[in-house]
Amino acid sequence: MNKKKPPSRTPQKGKPVKNRVKTLGPVYNLEEHVAPDWWCRIFNSLYLKTDADVVDDANITRTEVGLISDILKLAPENRVLDLCCGQGRHTLELARNGVRNLEGLDRSHYLIQKAKEHARTESLSVRFKEGEARKLPYPADNFDVVLILGNSFGYFDSLHDDLKVLKEVTRVLKPWGKLLIDIADGEFLKGNFQPRSWEWINNKFFVCRERSLSIDGDRLVSREVITHVEKGVIADQFYAERLYARETISRLLDEAGFKNVSFPIELTPASQRMQDLGMMERRIIVTAQVKKEWAPVKAKIKKTDRQVVVILGDPTKPDPMKPLRIFDDDDFYTIDQMKAALREREGYHFTYLNNHDTLIQDLMRLQGRVDLVMNLGDEGFYNDPRKELHVPAILESLGLAYTGGGPQCLAYCYDKSLVRGVAKEMGIPVPEAFFVKAEDLAFEIPFNFPVIVKPNLGDSSFGITERSVANNAEELINAIMEIRQKLGYDKPILVEEFLTGKDLTVGIIGTPPTSYQVLPILEEDYSALPLELPRICGYEAKWVPDSPYWGIKSMPADLTEETRSTIIEWCVKLSERLECRDYARFDWRLDSQGQPKLLEVNPNPGWCWDGHLAKMAGHAGISYSDMLGSILRAAEERLGLDNEDLGRVRQMDIRLEKPVREKELEGVPA
Repeated sequence: MNKKKPPSRTPQKGKPVKNRVKTLGPVYNLEEHVAPDWWCRIFNSLYLKTDADVVDDANITRTEVGLISDILKLAPENRVLDLCCGQGRHTLELARNGVRNLEGLDRSHYLIQKAKEHARTESLSVRFKEGEARKLPYPADNFDVVLILGNSFGYFDSLHDDLKVLKEVTRVLKPWGKLLIDIADGEFLKGNFQPRSWEWINNKFFVCRERSLSIDGDRLVSREVITHVEKGVIADQFYAERLYARETISRLLDEAGFKNVSFPIELTPASQRMQDLGMMERRIIVTAQVKKEWAPVKAKIKKTDRQVVVILGDPTKPDPMKPLRIFDDDDFYTIDQMKAALREREGYHFTYLNNHDTLIQDLMRLQGRVDLVMNLGDEGFYNDPRKELHVPAILESLGLAYTGGGPQCLAYCYDKSLVRGVAKEMGIPVPEAFFVKAEDLAFEIPFNFPVIVKPNLGDSSFGITERSVANNAEELINAIMEIRQKLGYDKPILVEEFLTGKDLTVGIIGTPPTSYQVLPILEEDYSALPLELPRICGYEAKWVPDSPYWGIKSMPADLTEETRSTIIEWCVKLSERLECRDYARFDWRLDSQGQPKLLEVNPNPGWCWDGHLAKMAGHAGISYSDMLGSILRAAEERLGLDNEDLGRVRQMDIRLEKPVREKELEGVPA
């Protein structure tokens, strides 16, 4: 809802009265005449006349929606609630711009009916309903974005009621959901409001306004006397709105559970009348993000539901592969996105395990009660990457079926030199290279510069930076020393010829040679990278947001059909030879002659929503949720699971979701 605002004594559904309204005459204390629920009656047809220069201007609405979309980076699939939507001007404009999942809610029956009428007229798929902002008629974890626009926040007498609204917004937003509030600049208005004004609305209507600060100085109290030149006074109304400064709204948002509060822009509407803009004269845009767990859901487990346990890294333990060696907000966001995607999979019940101190005991409790373990613990047991193979080894020793590669596959592929040897044995080309043992202090280079220096063991591009590409002997020595200083002097190093052609990655979901899907091949787009930097997708591209490498994009590869089919054939053979299962990723690079050469094989590759596998799936028209579902189905097919194997768990009430940060295991059927 927007504001300068109209009447407390107007008839229902906003129809102007035929008789004159009796006015109060001079009033010396405006605040005494403000009804606690003034906002229940004031937003009607007169409001759409008095504030039309701002709230009924299509150009202003288009401009505001454009700014909002840019700030929030709205996507067509985002589920958006326009709270206090008024006549739906922003909601409808978002629908025109392609946002598909829109809800609008407002207290005003008159304005909601107007919104519905506009939606029907334009055949726009928007759902509008009447409702109370302090008790929203939506389930928890329902929206990606909530908007409160047009200065529609701060109408209640009590600050506690404003907090109730924000807590309800917190409840209905999904974890990491975003809130955007368009609110009057309280600090500005306290010193710049107009105590009295006179404004012609059109040739028939004019409005006289009076304003004063409330006794506590926290609200701006307004009176509007609306007059028709022939009918006389038709409304005499009072209202009050809280004046929020940046500091006070930030504190309130923090108390409601929001983080990352920011104030990206200020707004001043380009009104055609430009007379008295009132509360709309200068506004601030506030954005925030909610940090919370998925709400627990009580449900009956169906006998036909497949019981799946998801193993994750332990967020309470150090992780040497991460920049600060800890799980940060990006990691928790990634986990929550994965949980959200799995919630969409029908026919499954998921339990999450992330406490590695009790992982073995927790898994032992699951013997005979679980159909499948989804192994997403690519950080390794106790977040030790060299112990990634320990997780499937534990599962095999307990007789638990699981997704992804087995211990031997993970052990082979963790060693880049071993993979090179297997590929060469199979006649698959690899770059020229030599192996530097931990004790080696001197070595000869059997091929020409440039070269790239890598840790022989590891993943996540750890240890590979822009300084890993060496153009001479001095740079080579420096690159080797840098890796040894980071990883220790007891680790082997691989030095390869640096290939200058396209940088490619191939994803396979399934288990060759029987049932699998090859995803569209991607290549890295280095066009935005400064010319002096080597063209590599290393550690900076994945973990350092302020690096120029952070802007590297992936795009569908432009390859000849012969090159494409050759690479795919080799990936399938490697997958079978190395026993990659259910999903895998293969990294290639073309040399200067366009010949593809294998760089790495990644069983159990990164499963995150914005990783290469998800990007490839997206180009194949596969959503993130469907990608995870495909991995599950690949494992089920490989293991020969069918519906007759289900129903081992008694039907009982359990919690379907557990916060991934918590150590204790709950929700496992006893």
